[in-house]
Amino acid sequence: MEFYIFSTALGWVGLLASSRGLMRLALPRQDRDEVLREMGQLVDSPQNPSAFGDLPQRITRYFAGERVKFPDAVDLDGASPFQRHVMDRLQGIPYGETRSYGWVATAVGVPKGPRAVGQAVARNSVPLVIPCHRVVGHNGLGGFSGGVELKRRMLRLEAGGLSAP
Repeated sequence: MEFYIFSTALGWVGLLASSRGLMRLALPRQDRDEVLREMGQLVDSPQNPSAFGDLPQRITRYFAGERVKFPDAVDLDGASPFQRHVMDRLQGIPYGETRSYGWVATAVGVPKGPRAVGQAVARNSVPLVIPCHRVVGHNGLGGFSGGVELKRRMLRLEAGGLSAP
């Protein structure tokens, strides 16, 4: 396992990867120690930024308002086949666009399953790389692991309404 914590315009972000790919992405937090706790790593564990290539730089640029892509390998070990199918569909949602939970449910073949999709989305351990923030409820934004305000901010950023924090 490799991990790295770094600062962005919106706060500290954490990455955790296995040899198969990115396993966890902790969204921006103001407190670095909060990210460490979320990552499940000890403070004195060695960090390895080189294990992530240019991903930290792309995330930093994203939170600074730049349009970037995240074609990174992810390790979804432990995810069910349904969760993997949902995650695959989420990766196809274009930058700057949103889709409803109902749309995703229909796209994965369970048109009566928006709640099941919501549960799968809630288990996304690599938000941003798998853009679950682009999935919204029919009557509002819905939930988000980084909080609704961060979700709102990310959507505004992608829509061009926010160039910097």
